[in-house]
Amino acid sequence: MSRRVLQGVVVSDACDKTVVVRVERRVKHPAYKKYVTLSKKYMAHDENNSHHPGDIVRIEESRPMSKRKRWVVLSTASPAASTGAVERPDAGDVQ
Repeated sequence: MSRRVLQGVVVSDACDKTVVVRVERRVKHPAYKKYVTLSKKYMAHDENNSHHPGDIVRIEESRPMSKRKRWVVLSTASPAASTGAVERPDAGDVQ
């Protein structure tokens, strides 16, 4: 049986060798027939502490490593900006 692989965004890297990854999915609401975005957070093992908040990563199911950690980071789909800030137009340019 293959292991599940999910893709999500790193939310926190405060713990040693652990990252918190938020995985979002869209489902249709049974009564309102509108699409709703649901999210769930997973604790994932990051051996080299190489992932930081904002990185988009792929995680894979694994053996239990601690009470809440049952996932391993496979790879980075796209890294966050090196400064960690979101680029936006300069507010001083608005007249």
